Amino acid sequence: MSFDEIESFLSAPETYGTNGRVDVVRTHAAMVFLVGEHAYKVKRPVRYDYLDFSTLDARRAMLRRELELNKPGAPEIYLGLVPVTRGADGGLKLGGESEVAEWCLHMRRFPKGAELSEVAGRGELTLGIAEDIGCAIAELHARAEIRDADGRALVAEIAGELDSAFSGMTDVFGAARINRFRARVAARIDAQATLLSDRGRAGHVRRGHGDLHLGNMVLLDGRPVPFDALEFDERLGTLDVLYDLAFALMDLLHCGFPVAANAVLGAYLIRADQPDHLDGLAALPLFLGLRAGIRAMVSVQAAQLADDAAADFGTARKYLDHALDYLAPPPPRLVAIGGYSGTGKTTLARQLAPGIGAAPGAIHLRSDLQRKALFGVDPMSHLPDAAYSEAAGRRVYAHLLDDAERILKAGHSVILDAVHARAEDRRRVAELARRAGVAMTGLWLQADEDILVARVTERRGDASDADAEVVRKQLATRAAAPDWVHLETGGALSATLDAARAAIARGGWTC
Repeated sequence: MSFDEIESFLSAPETYGTNGRVDVVRTHAAMVFLVGEHAYKVKRPVRYDYLDFSTLDARRAMLRRELELNKPGAPEIYLGLVPVTRGADGGLKLGGESEVAEWCLHMRRFPKGAELSEVAGRGELTLGIAEDIGCAIAELHARAEIRDADGRALVAEIAGELDSAFSGMTDVFGAARINRFRARVAARIDAQATLLSDRGRAGHVRRGHGDLHLGNMVLLDGRPVPFDALEFDERLGTLDVLYDLAFALMDLLHCGFPVAANAVLGAYLIRADQPDHLDGLAALPLFLGLRAGIRAMVSVQAAQLADDAAADFGTARKYLDHALDYLAPPPPRLVAIGGYSGTGKTTLARQLAPGIGAAPGAIHLRSDLQRKALFGVDPMSHLPDAAYSEAAGRRVYAHLLDDAERILKAGHSVILDAVHARAEDRRRVAELARRAGVAMTGLWLQADEDILVARVTERRGDASDADAEVVRKQLATRAAAPDWVHLETGGALSATLDAARAAIARGGWTC
């Protein structure tokens, strides 16, 4: 029996008992038949260097593996396997107990345009969605199977395969750029060799998604859901979880969404709650560089397979340029943002972070979130007054500074978002910068009392518990932070951003 017969059968509306239209999506290795609220996916009987779907048993095994990998996180999409059977009369049927002619993965069809690539393209990728993406990926990794593998060996293998592929692409990229990429990757692997291996021993190499770009995440009921995990190669699916995350970050950066990329990383680190990941940020430039390098390679291969003599390799070159940038990050720095409740510390930090230090920007450490985590509640839960005692405040500050130090030592920049009203707090920030050997900029935000009171009163869906009474108590202390740059925030955010960026560009000071 030819596969054409299966394709024709699954393309026919009567197969599903409907007069409606059947839409067909084709890829090099699969076909998806969309009808009503349902989707049926089959593997093509193909064999490539990297996969073999040439037998019915192999196709069934890969569909079952796809179901196993995806259903735990997306049960609303992945329903089960359904056979195409052949009856005694020779006719085909979807389901049944007769001889199996082909296997389908039955899925629930999601709305058109729900892929995050489409959401982003429409300009609808909000900060909240970005943070939810980070949380969704952290939850995926938390339930992923731990693999016994050397993180350094896995990365070195990827680098070797890229090196081999790029050797045949000098006409596209030029030998000089390829050599720079090769040298920077090798230097990063050497510098992080111990870290990469240690992360494997610590359980951070897992059977991940493997293909976490925006097109493989969908927005369902306002919630980002990863789907279509890489199922055909367990080796490629076994990876450091931060390398898995790096695909999503790189894709967002490449598509021009740096604020979203920064928010995804920040939310991931908070939800994962793994201190090792703060140290692991040292490997992020390597992971981003490899991800962008792979996309550069794939872009060239796709053009070559299309046999398009006039192919534009601009996209591939852009990916490689990004990879080179990721692999040579600027030195880390520390930015501390202080001021009373309502001055706009968090709003400013979110906008500043993507432009500071290594991609996708500075890690935004916020005292409000740290306090909620220390007391074991979710960010939107209101804490009692006891959680805001002086002793509690010192605990929060100690944790913030500890996390900041780990991040800075990993070569990543930090924004510390806290009131910083006490001279002691500001002194400890300066001491941290001195120990880490990084440049520091302190920004003190201020605005009129009526503006601050209005802002905290109108605030909704935020981790801060501050109200008008808190603001008035803070103002009574009359802290001034004389050694920090003072910024008025009563006007437009754009003006505050410009002033803050100018202060940071002046270099701050190295303590």
